[in-house]
Amino acid sequence: MVDIIRVPSGSRTRSVAGAMAEVVRGQGRVGVQALGAGAVNQAVKAVAIARVYLHSDGIEVVCIPVFVDVTVGDDQRTALRLIVERAGGPPYDEGDAVFQGPAPA
Repeated sequence: MVDIIRVPSGSRTRSVAGAMAEVVRGQGRVGVQALGAGAVNQAVKAVAIARVYLHSDGIEVVCIPVFVDVTVGDDQRTALRLIVERAGGPPYDEGDAVFQGPAPA
């Protein structure tokens, strides 16, 4: 089971990032869930900041985005969940930023 941190659009990104880093250090994985453009923006920024926090401890992470259905009141909505987990390899070097994978359609 993955701990889920829900991120509203008014979230402080450094606070969310600190909470994410703490869970990843302890459990190796955390989910960050956002509903709406503003919340997704804050969540993505928090992932980038958490990566810096964890990198300074020698922990590298990967982020896996997935869509999830959530119920808000009587409405069914689609949220974005970012799964952030420890990477299996050595720490990522910013100088190695090369696109790897199929070409975008």
